Amino acid sequence: MSLVLLLTQQMSLYLVMVYLVSKTPLFQFFSEAATRLPHKIFIYLTFSSFCVMATYFGEHTNDALANTRAMGAVLGGLLGGPVTGFLVGLTGGLHRYSMGGFTDLACAISTTLEGLSAGIISLYLRKQGKSELIYAPLLVCLVTFSAEMLQMGVILLVAQPFGDAWSLVKQIALPMLLVNSIGAALFMSMVRDQKTMFDKMSSVFSTKALKIAERSVGVLSKGFDQKSSAKVAKIILEETNVGAVAITDTEKLLAFIGAGADHHIPGTPISSQITQDAIDNNCVMFADGVDVAYACSISSQCGLGSSLVIPLRSETQVIGTIKLYEPKNKLFLNINRTLGEGIGRLLSNQILFGRFEQQQNLLTQAELKLLQAQVNPHFLFNALNTIAAIIKRDPLKARKLIQQLAQFLRINLKRTTGLVTLEDELEHIESYLTIEKARFIDKLEVNIHIDESLRHYRLPAFTLQPIIENAVKHGTSHMLDKGIIQVTASITDELLLLEVTDNAGLYQLKENSEGLGMNLVHKRLQNQFGSEYGLKVDSEPDSYTKVSIQLPYSGATQ
Repeated sequence: MSLVLLLTQQMSLYLVMVYLVSKTPLFQFFSEAATRLPHKIFIYLTFSSFCVMATYFGEHTNDALANTRAMGAVLGGLLGGPVTGFLVGLTGGLHRYSMGGFTDLACAISTTLEGLSAGIISLYLRKQGKSELIYAPLLVCLVTFSAEMLQMGVILLVAQPFGDAWSLVKQIALPMLLVNSIGAALFMSMVRDQKTMFDKMSSVFSTKALKIAERSVGVLSKGFDQKSSAKVAKIILEETNVGAVAITDTEKLLAFIGAGADHHIPGTPISSQITQDAIDNNCVMFADGVDVAYACSISSQCGLGSSLVIPLRSETQVIGTIKLYEPKNKLFLNINRTLGEGIGRLLSNQILFGRFEQQQNLLTQAELKLLQAQVNPHFLFNALNTIAAIIKRDPLKARKLIQQLAQFLRINLKRTTGLVTLEDELEHIESYLTIEKARFIDKLEVNIHIDESLRHYRLPAFTLQPIIENAVKHGTSHMLDKGIIQVTASITDELLLLEVTDNAGLYQLKENSEGLGMNLVHKRLQNQFGSEYGLKVDSEPDSYTKVSIQLPYSGATQ
């Protein structure tokens, strides 16, 4: 009985030490899967130390040591796997062997086997997808009990003389079986509880973060102003349950929701020094009202008692802040601090995305205007010369050409960056070609073969027209013979393939060319549909030039 009490005291000392460590971040290493080298090293060092300490503090009995060394070997194997368990057991076993006694070799062998066998059991459970059982106290108790039974067997087989070994086993078997098994189970129970708590906290954090992201997505992308900020602040307040939420830019308060909203008025200049410090220093500022004093800068009667200020950052500078508050009678939870910093990064990314999207829209508009500018002057000059030449000999035809020119220019000016039907694009092309055919008389022939069922397909404006203009301007207009342009459409492998082919074959690829027409069409198609779509050019000198336009074909794009 006295041996049981002595071993229990030793075990209790270890558990107290474990409890103290459980309050530090280091304890999380025990609840990890231990697949990475740093985890394994930490587990090896920890449980090897357990084995060494247990041997040092063991109770001398009949020229042997009764101790709790098995706890370290078994737990090291379960948490670290076979290799780690083997090394923990070997370290503990060699240390025990160095202390001598008639059971030194038996204890060295058995401790090594305990760590290895526990590691094999751990590996088996992980491969079976039952790694959660590693943290089950009952299983740990049974594994440790079996390991201690193995140790008693090894002592009987190896230690000499057998009579002394048998006498020793009868004396120490029951105390060591009970204390080591119960101690290992209690240790693992603490690890499991800590792991469960951490998983719950992580789950809560992830759920809140995902809900905030889901509800706020796209709000700030429309603009970082009072209206969008108020919507986001309300969402954050509802999901975090803090006392109040505020959002500012670098000069004024954009939104304030929650306690204190009666005197924190959106649109007023920033008056809080802690907010100004966060902006100026580009760092998170936290005033918990205890270690760091907090007082409302507007009203002495304000009920808010703590504040967390997180800068909202662009790529190079602070563009505002988000502030979380708690009232004076409530502590600021650590999870809300961590969540607040995550929300700051989320909102910063949303604002940046919004600005990027606006810049993309502006760029697309500019490219389209550039494309229109490229089309109009050259075409207009030639069209007016053609009409001037025709007006005396055929006034009626000249009048029709003027009408076609007016229609072409009207469509050109009205078009935006949006999608149009293939039918609309063909009507635009028809106005263009009517004038070009009048200019070249019988030296230009254009054949368009596109099935009626495809004419409702929607594609970006100015997709076909610049390609056909290029075929005329840089192709058939330079021919002495008749220029022929073929426009076709076909469906292959969920692709709509538009092809514009001329019989001039004058296309030349220019290195590092950033020309407007085809390059802009290609880039706009890729921005709209993806990098696998766009233009391809195939040319045979003095024979043909074929421009293929690949577009996605599905119900969603028709």
